[in-house]
Amino acid sequence: MRIDAGTYMRAEQSMKLSPRMIQSMEILQLPTLALEERIDQELEQNPVLELEEKRLREGELKAGDDVEQPLVVADTVTEDASRDFERAADMAEQYGESWAQNTTESADYHPTRTNGSGDRDGKMDAMANTASRGPGLIEQLLDQWRFIDCDEAVHRAGELLLSFIGDDGYLRTEFEQVLSQAPPEIGLPELESALELIQTRLDPVGIGARDLRECLLLQIDGLIEAKGREEALVNARRLVKDHLKDIEMNRLPRIAQRTGLDIEQVKDALGALRRLDPRPGTQLAPARIEAITPDVIIEYDPVHDRYVAGACRGRGSGLRINPSYEKLARDKEQDATTRKYLNNNVSNARWLIDAISQRNTTLLRVVNIVLEAQREFFDYGPQHLKPLPMVQVAEQLGIHVGTVSRAVSEKYIQTPRGIFPLRQFFSGGTESSDGQEMSWAAVQAKLKAIIDGEDPKKPFSDDALVAQLREQGIEIARRTVAKYRQQMDIPPARKRKQF
Repeated sequence: MRIDAGTYMRAEQSMKLSPRMIQSMEILQLPTLALEERIDQELEQNPVLELEEKRLREGELKAGDDVEQPLVVADTVTEDASRDFERAADMAEQYGESWAQNTTESADYHPTRTNGSGDRDGKMDAMANTASRGPGLIEQLLDQWRFIDCDEAVHRAGELLLSFIGDDGYLRTEFEQVLSQAPPEIGLPELESALELIQTRLDPVGIGARDLRECLLLQIDGLIEAKGREEALVNARRLVKDHLKDIEMNRLPRIAQRTGLDIEQVKDALGALRRLDPRPGTQLAPARIEAITPDVIIEYDPVHDRYVAGACRGRGSGLRINPSYEKLARDKEQDATTRKYLNNNVSNARWLIDAISQRNTTLLRVVNIVLEAQREFFDYGPQHLKPLPMVQVAEQLGIHVGTVSRAVSEKYIQTPRGIFPLRQFFSGGTESSDGQEMSWAAVQAKLKAIIDGEDPKKPFSDDALVAQLREQGIEIARRTVAKYRQQMDIPPARKRKQF
């Protein structure tokens, strides 16, 4: 067999995505907040791109005037700006520190945040009304630890241990691993002493626990020390210490049999446990809840008895190319370098504006298909959600299924029934005994309704739930019921039972 290298020619067809096509797909996939960030980046980088708003100077310009704006190139200052700096220097020299102080104070004072046209800037208002991020859990615990009076080695050991505390307040790192990162003067005795101080002297109680049992016992001991040996607290401590697994599995009769308590005493002890916090760290640093910004708003039109979709007007709807720069780009009297620079930026800005417009158009086309296919959902609720595969929507719109997937990715719609992820409306389903199509989300909604209406003293097992769904014409397997129940964070029957 002979192997050699050579040069050959062959004809073939291949498809490659252009940079513009890639940009369009990226813009299509961005949710509203991410799109706002992308627009801000483009506004900073592209001088010909601007928001469509009239920036007027009182007494100098009037609306409608054709303003010839100077080209601003990086690391340069315009002639007007230079004169402004010169006037500022003259004022400072003439009036001294009092003028500088007054201008500083006026710059810091923002009774009303406005844009250049004098209108309120919604983005600045939103930033001003957003709560600032407070100090983290470790930082707050270290602030408390600084006031603990102990030996220097123990104090340093405590600082080291606090750095291993998790967001929930637990210390799950073994002492051996902590010692591997500790200086020579810190040993096991110092770590043990520091941990005892952390668990008994820092707030909230339960910080520094190594597991759930220790966390609950620390809190119970604190309550007993404050309130005395109440029967419910004493029994709760006994249950946590010796029967935590039975509590988790809701085996109240077994607990009563093994402890000699009656059911009412066990229930009182469990009531005391419900007042405890299994995640004490979240009391100091609660998890931040991210706000959801809908991309499309659905409203009901009673006159025509239909639902109407509209894209949320963001900053993308106000983008435009600065007409002065566009005019300069066509001016043949400008040097070639300036014209090339402007033409490139004009082209980039036009592509961005077109991509955002195409994104909104595609999104609304997809949502209109959803409104048509899921009318019963908007009229009657989640139990009437129908199967709607993305392939079907792509065929109706004449686009690729990947385009539909990008259009619905991380998008939310605001409806008269609340805010929902757009992807929720796209799923497979089944057919009921009467021939009605139902999506899997609708099956889950019916399953939840059955569980919500069950007798808490005799909750339905998974087999009983299968039978209940069968009575409603829905035939699914037991394992499917168990899977849906887990997806909805609904415990099994033995844990739902109330005694």
